[in-house]
Amino acid sequence: MGYDTTAYDDVEPRAPGMYFLRDALDCEKLGVTVVEADDGWEGMEHDHADAGHEEVYVLLHGAATLTVDGEAVELAPGDAVRVDGDATRDLSFAADGSKMVIAGAP
Repeated sequence: MGYDTTAYDDVEPRAPGMYFLRDALDCEKLGVTVVEADDGWEGMEHDHADAGHEEVYVLLHGAATLTVDGEAVELAPGDAVRVDGDATRDLSFAADGSKMVIAGAP
């Protein structure tokens, strides 16, 4: 078969509100995550320097701040940000019912 399907909310969350779809979709090189979050949700600062892959963050609903190498980028619905693999990033949400899709690949 040339494709795979899943519903993100059928995947067991790895952390509260974080649905990792890579395995469910049998992805070889692409990671896809859906995040559902309320005001006050905060991620962990990290980078992907060892893996060398970049990420794209797309806010679908709500309000979020993506801090990249210490610089805060405020996101409104529809905004997208690409982050280099070696850049540190930290994500937080400022509205209940926020939803974001994150995709990453080498």
